[in-house]
Amino acid sequence: MLAPAPAPVGRPAADARPEPDRPWRTVVWDDPVNLMSYVTYVFQTHFGYSRERAEQLMLAVHHEGRAVVSSGGRERMEADVEAMHTYGLWATLEQDES
Repeated sequence: MLAPAPAPVGRPAADARPEPDRPWRTVVWDDPVNLMSYVTYVFQTHFGYSRERAEQLMLAVHHEGRAVVSSGGRERMEADVEAMHTYGLWATLEQDES
């Protein structure tokens, strides 16, 4: 019995390098429901931010309409988005553009 011939394997082009993984981000959006003090509390409680950092992020949400509150691997950011929803905040996941 004859064995099948091996398939030829080509070499990848020199410029065919995989792109590095870009991190993902959790974005919290402004909403008309939650108090600013509550949003600050959530950022301190869930992410462990200092009061000052949590207030900076809360003010970005309030004045700019959104703030990136965490970044990293996709699964971790999905968990952060789900946690924000559990707290009653509007949050989405996006891939870092840089």
